[in-house]
Amino acid sequence: MFKRTLGRSGIEISAMGLGCWAIGGPFWKKGLPVGWGQVDDSESIQCIQRAIDLGINFFDTADVYGCGHSERVLGKALSGRRQEVVIATKFGQVFVEETRQAIGYDTRPGHIRQTCEASLNRLNTDVIDLYQLHVKEIVEDEALVIRHVLEELVTEGKIRYYGWSTDNSDKASIFAQGPHCTAIQQQFNVFEGNVDTLAVCEKFNLASINRSPLSMGLLSGKFSLETQIPPDDVRSRRPALQENRAYRLARLEKIRSFLTQDGRTLTQGALSWIWARSECTIPIPGFKTINQIEENIGALKFGPLSVEQMQQINMILSGS
Repeated sequence: MFKRTLGRSGIEISAMGLGCWAIGGPFWKKGLPVGWGQVDDSESIQCIQRAIDLGINFFDTADVYGCGHSERVLGKALSGRRQEVVIATKFGQVFVEETRQAIGYDTRPGHIRQTCEASLNRLNTDVIDLYQLHVKEIVEDEALVIRHVLEELVTEGKIRYYGWSTDNSDKASIFAQGPHCTAIQQQFNVFEGNVDTLAVCEKFNLASINRSPLSMGLLSGKFSLETQIPPDDVRSRRPALQENRAYRLARLEKIRSFLTQDGRTLTQGALSWIWARSECTIPIPGFKTINQIEENIGALKFGPLSVEQMQQINMILSGS
């Protein structure tokens, strides 16, 4: 099993984790979908258990995914297997679990403590391995207060380490100076990603946990210009899969042959590109089916793309 270290925590994990946004099912914010559509909980649980059997030991979720539902499903799937895995979740969003409505955010110390306890309960665990801030609209003074609360939670044994889900390198640097910060989660894939934020991770020996490693599915090769996305799926209103889809599909065709060299599928090539980009990257592709789980995990047997493959891809993309 290809493994990496979770930043300066020293915790060894599978080089790929699994993102649990999609298995939270539908939820909404201001009347707009922010989930990935309908989901089968029993299949989600089977997927998680199959992933563990195949060597995956890192799972990333958030309290707001499905308004608590993703954490509950993950907690059920890990029953009896908690010691085999590393759990990452996120906090900061405010939601109503009964109506599946996300209604804002709250990062006051008291609220952070309340949401931590709620996540521990839903995940059916005594400690969260990685607790990540899940709010963008934070100024430096507020970030320092939050970081202090997180250090207290480490001391109290509620969490082991913490991080921030942010694409902003300046914000990442604030958290990076906290003793128990070990990761920054950022959007990163063949098409996009803030290299300055990645550089912060490399400088401070933090894991760069990569959300949307397949560009919300576009890099799987399963989308065409005609593909219709259900209205309760957040991708129905995301630029990457709507107004920018034609441009991205054209670029993908230019590099397809390099991503699929050596017997990789397109999905596996996209994950291998992320590993080759930096030694601190840990992609967390989402999933809904066993087939997706097995294909994603299959990338681990190949490892990173070669230097030559990366050079060829970068040359093509920089000229397109």
